[in-house]
Amino acid sequence: MFKILLIAVVVILVTFGLVKLVDKFIPSKFKPFLIIALWILIGFLGYKTYMSIYEPIKFNEVKNKRYAEVIKNLIDIRDSQLAYRQVNGKFADNFDNLVKFIDTAKFTITQRRDTSIVDVEATKRFGGVITTKSIVLIDTLGFVPVKDSLFKKSIRYKTMMNVPVGQEGAKFELKAGVLEQNDVKIPVFEASVKKDVILFDQNRDLVIQENQVVSVDGVNGDALKVGSMDEVKTNGNWPKTYGDNE
Repeated sequence: MFKILLIAVVVILVTFGLVKLVDKFIPSKFKPFLIIALWILIGFLGYKTYMSIYEPIKFNEVKNKRYAEVIKNLIDIRDSQLAYRQVNGKFADNFDNLVKFIDTAKFTITQRRDTSIVDVEATKRFGGVITTKSIVLIDTLGFVPVKDSLFKKSIRYKTMMNVPVGQEGAKFELKAGVLEQNDVKIPVFEASVKKDVILFDQNRDLVIQENQVVSVDGVNGDALKVGSMDEVKTNGNWPKTYGDNE
């Protein structure tokens, strides 16, 4: 953008110089037409210079607003998936199962307490001398609906699969599976949407640039996503300026 601005400024300065030259060396009868043409050129270049500055600013405003809306849904999807794994030991691989789970599942409320009991084997070894050992007891106190725990009275989880801005009718892509690390199978998931979908109606050159972003304060890559199918993580790929990504 800086190069465009610099070129435009140089061209405008050159055009002003040409106006001066026309005024000094061109015959009077041709001057009005040439001066009018040059002023039109100056106006056009001024407009292009303004747009080269304004368009990226406007693009960033639209982008940031839309990303914030998309991220709200991704956070809901992540929280729902974490609850699903807590109850089922794995992640859901489709939204129908995930929504059904939220509608019907319950968290078990437990209480952990330490106590001691007679260690029968040790007591025998010590000739009948009463010997105790410590154990941990888990008491079930009750059950809480997942829906109430995550969303209270809101029903937004029923539409969290829909991309809320950008291309109409777009939905998040949801994947789930397992990764094997040190002979241990670990559940993973990923929910994502392409930036092209979110910014489908914006300046194409600026969208292409956005798809190539590599920055600590930007969303790297060509998509907004939470989780990963390639590594064990449940955080999002957006900076914390947009919202909780942990």
